[in-house]
Amino acid sequence: MRKITLGMLFLFMGLGFSVAVMAQSIDEGRKFMYYERFKSAKEVFQKVLEANPKNEEAAYWLGQCTLASDERTAKDIADTRAFYQSKLMANPNSPLLMAGVGHTELLEGKTQDARNHFEAAISLSQGKSIAVLNAVGFANGNPESKTGDPAYAVDKLKQATQIKKFNDPDVMVNLGDAYRRLGDGGNAQLSYEAALGYKSDYARAKYRIGRIYQSQGVGQEEIYMRYFNEAIAMDPKYAPVYNTLFNYYYSTNVSRSAEYLEKWLANSDDDPRACSYRASMKYAQGLFNEAITKADECIREGGSNPYPNLYGIKALAYDRLSDSMNAKLSYEEYFKRQSEEKIGPGDYSRYAMLLLKFPGNEAQAGQLVDKAVQLDSIENNKISYLKAMATTFEAQKNYKEAAVWYNKILDVKKNFGKTDLYYAGYNFYRGNEFQQSITVFNRYVEKYPEDVFGYYMIGKANGSIDSTGEQGLAVPFYQKVVEIGEKEADKEKVKNQLIGAYKFFIEYYYNVQKDQATSLQYVDKAIALDPADQQLVSNREFISKNDPKARRTPAPPKPPKTPASPKR
Repeated sequence: MRKITLGMLFLFMGLGFSVAVMAQSIDEGRKFMYYERFKSAKEVFQKVLEANPKNEEAAYWLGQCTLASDERTAKDIADTRAFYQSKLMANPNSPLLMAGVGHTELLEGKTQDARNHFEAAISLSQGKSIAVLNAVGFANGNPESKTGDPAYAVDKLKQATQIKKFNDPDVMVNLGDAYRRLGDGGNAQLSYEAALGYKSDYARAKYRIGRIYQSQGVGQEEIYMRYFNEAIAMDPKYAPVYNTLFNYYYSTNVSRSAEYLEKWLANSDDDPRACSYRASMKYAQGLFNEAITKADECIREGGSNPYPNLYGIKALAYDRLSDSMNAKLSYEEYFKRQSEEKIGPGDYSRYAMLLLKFPGNEAQAGQLVDKAVQLDSIENNKISYLKAMATTFEAQKNYKEAAVWYNKILDVKKNFGKTDLYYAGYNFYRGNEFQQSITVFNRYVEKYPEDVFGYYMIGKANGSIDSTGEQGLAVPFYQKVVEIGEKEADKEKVKNQLIGAYKFFIEYYYNVQKDQATSLQYVDKAIALDPADQQLVSNREFISKNDPKARRTPAPPKPPKTPASPKR
């Protein structure tokens, strides 16, 4: 009997030891996740699953390793969903795996399916599982994601904090992240600080507070740098803060950026992209030939499957060296090798600008820039892509095409102004697209009805359409220029436009209306503004001596056209 008892005791002790080791392994994997060392975490969770294929926690976190990677593809998401679903077949009542399926569906844009799985997971766990509520909250509140419902995340994460014996700093940081996505920086910071109350050395929380202030612009630099440095002091192995600082200094302080790059790589898993980052750093330092050499070295190390970004680095470096042909070849290789979902809007825009250096590629360049604008969510970026196209065509004196791209800025810029309208309308005018110029300047006068410039340009465009003046198309617009301009106290502001209108009426009343007296009135008005204009003086002398109704002599020369001045 004693032998049996001891046997059972060892059996129970063995089971207890196995469970303890399993829990320790899960914790080890989650710690790697905390440090964003996803490769190491993946290896841990795979080992746990090899020992126990039904371990739902290991399965959930293994899927999260894939979803967390910034190299994640649409196929990776679909494969992770299939993985979760296969594990659910063996463990059909696992709320954690259901939450995992919901997460993948959210990333695939299947919002309602995702919500159904989230609610089912919460229901199965009776709303009392911190792990499940945290999984749902993270999926919806992750600040690095564009999907999900952060308000829903806040609700579920707050529910987790009400569960008895709650003490999880990860939940509090996820709650802070959800508040950040809602634009509630105050509650975000309170949540991060609460996480530090549960674990005083939780560097992720300090780092996240810094990110709040960083999002407010460089004016808060002293504050967010303080939090970043406190996070480093708290845990020097916390790699994400080094990554942020590497990117932060990349454009402004290359040497510091390089320091943080090495610290980031030293505290991260071995990354096949590390060589690429170092090549990129050579580019940032202005060492373009060295960047190309390093990129080629990395490509050789990559064997049959080199990191695609290396070709992008080569393209940029060759372009800076004015080697357009090799830049073009490198871009072609980059676009051939890189998966479409990882090609950024800036890539399309830069390639388009390069293509414009090779005649005959204008249509393809335009398609690439349109795609860049479509993909980018930041207004200023959209404008920069469009403006780059416009200024390139303008420099080539292809004013019609320049106008087309300037005009597109009006469609993406919420608060476009006078300058935006001017560049679109004036380039249409210079490109002899007078009706389109009128369309743009009609928008100008609608927005700025007391500004003479819009009326003036509509008058000029109509004057080009009705070159003899017989139809009088330009008359009402030049009349508006005179009406507004003569009321202006500071005549210097409207001098060019007012003189242009007067000169139009000098010719119009003399040649079309045969009205000598009115023509002379406009000559006198113009001379009063610009007494040094000898053409006006000559015109006055001619008109005063030649009645247009009786004359048989040739008509006086037309006053010189006054170009629209870019200086307003």
